Amino acid sequence: MPTVARPDILFLVLDTQRLDRLSCYGYPRPTSPHLDAIAAQATRFTQAVAAAQWTVPSHASMFTGLYPSEHTMVQSYSVLPDTLPTLAERLAAGGYYTAGFCNNPLVGVINNGLRRGFTSFLNYSGLLTTRPNQAGSRSGLMGRYRQWFKGRLARLLQGVQDAFARSDTLLALSFTPLMVPLWQTALSFKGNSQKSLEDTANLLIDRPGVGAEQPIFAFVNLMGTHMPYHPPRSYIEAFAPHVLADRQAQSFLQRFNSDVYGWLAPLTGALDDHQKRTLDGMYDAEVAYQDALLGNFFHRLRQTDRLDHTLVIICADHGEHLGEKELMGHSLSIYNELVRVPLIIRDPARPDRWGHSVDQVVSTRRLFHTVLTAAGLANPTEQALALEHPQTGEPGGDHDYVFAEAIPPQNVVNLMQKRQPDLVRRRDCDRIRRAIWMGQHKLIETEGGQAELYDVLVDPAEALDLSAILPENVEVLQDCLQGFAHRSDQSLAQAGVGRASGYDDPEVQRRLADLGYLED
Repeated sequence: MPTVARPDILFLVLDTQRLDRLSCYGYPRPTSPHLDAIAAQATRFTQAVAAAQWTVPSHASMFTGLYPSEHTMVQSYSVLPDTLPTLAERLAAGGYYTAGFCNNPLVGVINNGLRRGFTSFLNYSGLLTTRPNQAGSRSGLMGRYRQWFKGRLARLLQGVQDAFARSDTLLALSFTPLMVPLWQTALSFKGNSQKSLEDTANLLIDRPGVGAEQPIFAFVNLMGTHMPYHPPRSYIEAFAPHVLADRQAQSFLQRFNSDVYGWLAPLTGALDDHQKRTLDGMYDAEVAYQDALLGNFFHRLRQTDRLDHTLVIICADHGEHLGEKELMGHSLSIYNELVRVPLIIRDPARPDRWGHSVDQVVSTRRLFHTVLTAAGLANPTEQALALEHPQTGEPGGDHDYVFAEAIPPQNVVNLMQKRQPDLVRRRDCDRIRRAIWMGQHKLIETEGGQAELYDVLVDPAEALDLSAILPENVEVLQDCLQGFAHRSDQSLAQAGVGRASGYDDPEVQRRLADLGYLED
């Protein structure tokens, strides 16, 4: 096995992928044989926590190493502050060729700063997709005119898409029944996973435009498991066969796929068993189809010996509610269905770590520090937060807590306020939710509401709220969580590497030790 000093780095985000639907994490259905094979030659994190419950803030946390209230990318109209260097910018400055292959329009289309630092960024969703080597692909005056026209058209369409992301009125219009088919078609909402993976493999293998000794950082976002659900028939036959013969299931699925608003809002009642079975089966079919595409992709890397020269990081930005707790989609909650995500790291230089699992709670924001450390570009503070120490392979950092924030997308809340104000009020849809993990406990606090306490090891489905049983634990974790909430008042640069204010208070430390969260 080669020693890889400056490896290629593949940062693969499986958008909307639930941890509990992958067979390498114990799911009984064979949804992910190809990811299972990668996980068998990697370190598998069993308690990885996304910093946020939806795409924009979660990606921003992975790209900056900061929590959402620190980087401030918490709305669809947010723009990343220029003062915050992105992961791609740091890597590009350090000599990496940085390339993005993105299927999510919120990352690849909206002009929000998440594309900063990429030498090449290819978008596979939206009104105008991009493809490799567009510039110069046609020679002569006519070719240059076509490229000029295409560039102008791209800027115009990007402006239209930006407007829809930032305007409540246009967003509401796009969710009307008449507009939904046009909206889904025009945005190519789930992109083109197969094409994006082919282009990624071509870059890593053929290396066009890359220096002879230059390493590559390739960021890939796949949207295969995001709604709507349209997997190939063979995968429906394998995972949801009843849908093919059951008109009731077909009717429900058609309504579900076309009801974009229904992807965002809480349910007014629980799904029945038949509806739940249909959604579960179709989601599993999408997971399995995406896994097959990944299998072909990794096969190409193995066949050309590139896999053993590439640090592979596979994670999700968030999960998905499929009716659990009467919730759908990923707009509002901070339950495990959304924020407990898969994380697999295959380091070709550390085969001794292959097959290991890490059971401590870690934040995906630390992928920023992990990548910089692997690239040899991290400072000592950043190295301490790397998820795998460059020498030992053990999880780095001495933090005893992890946080996550669910700040509701305001335009989604505004839409719900217009349609179902009582539901917004009853389910606190407009309230910020924050969570802290410490030891085996997770505390959720809803702004202005009650706290919930769960045992993350015994009760990963969060079925039993322990807050009334363990009030002392609730109180001390609330102190830590409130300290974190106040930390956003500090400077962003300091907040990114500091400890939560209040956490180091001697009295808080004593109480944490008394409750078993800290060693004496």
